[in-house]
Amino acid sequence: MSDLTLGLLSFPALLILIFLRVPIGLAMFVTGFVGLYMVTGGNTVALSRLKNETYTTFSSYSLSIVPMFLLMGHFATLGGMSRALFRAAEGFLGHRRGGVAMAAVGACAGFGAICGSSLATAATMGRVALPEMKRYGYDGGFATASLAAGGTLGILIPPSVVLVIYAILTEQNIATLFLAAFVPGLLAALGYMIAVSVYVRINPRAAGVAAPLPMRDRMRRLLAVWPVVAVFVAVVGGIYGGIFTPTEAAAVGAAGTGLIALANGGLTGRTLIESFTTTAKSSAMIFFIVLGAGFYNGFLAFTQVPQEMSAWVVGQNFAPMTVLVVILLFYLILGCLMDSLSMILLTIPIFFPVVAALDFGMTAEEVAIWFGILVLIVVEVGLITPPVGLNLFVINAMDRDTPMLETYRAVVYFLASDVVRVVLLVAFPAITLFLI
Repeated sequence: MSDLTLGLLSFPALLILIFLRVPIGLAMFVTGFVGLYMVTGGNTVALSRLKNETYTTFSSYSLSIVPMFLLMGHFATLGGMSRALFRAAEGFLGHRRGGVAMAAVGACAGFGAICGSSLATAATMGRVALPEMKRYGYDGGFATASLAAGGTLGILIPPSVVLVIYAILTEQNIATLFLAAFVPGLLAALGYMIAVSVYVRINPRAAGVAAPLPMRDRMRRLLAVWPVVAVFVAVVGGIYGGIFTPTEAAAVGAAGTGLIALANGGLTGRTLIESFTTTAKSSAMIFFIVLGAGFYNGFLAFTQVPQEMSAWVVGQNFAPMTVLVVILLFYLILGCLMDSLSMILLTIPIFFPVVAALDFGMTAEEVAIWFGILVLIVVEVGLITPPVGLNLFVINAMDRDTPMLETYRAVVYFLASDVVRVVLLVAFPAITLFLI
């Protein structure tokens, strides 16, 4: 059996392990290690890589940004920032039909600016906004779908853990990717608000309205979000002002949100230990997935699968846009079955060389940035795509009285918004690139 054939057969083997409920990191690790052992004839290369890959992964300076951003999100929650964001948005939008749902989406966008995790954003804002939406008579399916969709903004609006991983895999600048994600992130928030507006017009009984607040109260709520603005300016302004590297900015953001949580009384000895423990568990999970992907991708490099696939696609003279659309559709399908980080780590080493070899009329860096944002958006869609959209399960677990089928029906409106946004960004790359 040739090395190339062995590499191609590794895909169904990997999928079988995943369907057997083997953790994705372990599945990639086992497939990569066994494949590498077979390709190299059973010599010591696989064992040597076990030592080197493990050390390289766990000592990576670039990856240290991941636990810092996760810790920043935990401290932000303890500091009451999520509640302050929601109350401010609710003050300005709550008196409109569907306004509380729009406020939840806006609050998710704001919280996403200081939390790089979609699941964390969905869970945090769900605890804050879901009781309010229920109080104003929102249908369970509409409420849970709105919060699940809003939670996806956690990985789209910088900082984003998934973008960090993509930058490392493709050797792109993290700060440039963060900048390119801003406009698509704002478009996502706007699109979700439009989806809410359309839904309540078609289903007027699905949402109640809050009483209008006096302007004085609205401004008081708005002023309460100053910690969020301060942290965002310090982190993002520090990166683009040349004061911090992205990793240093993440550490500054974690320290800043920690001090704010301490000042607000949310950070105690017990909650500090819980934050460290939760961050450590999440970071360990991510790092192990990265390690497994490193082994699997190393095996694929030995078999020349990415290079051969890239050469085959170029040799077929397919239109570049056709290839891109097929890849994005593949991500949509895969998003129904896998989480976002696993998809990125599994597919980027294969798809990125293919896309980089095509002529889109842009520089290599522009193609890499544009493709990265498109992948991030489609991966984000997977988080709310039935039957295995993780955000749907996170939010639905907070509202056991709402059948999952009702959430599925309501989330279709938000998926339609995502499809429109993807089409726009594919057709007009300048929307993504004009800030860089």
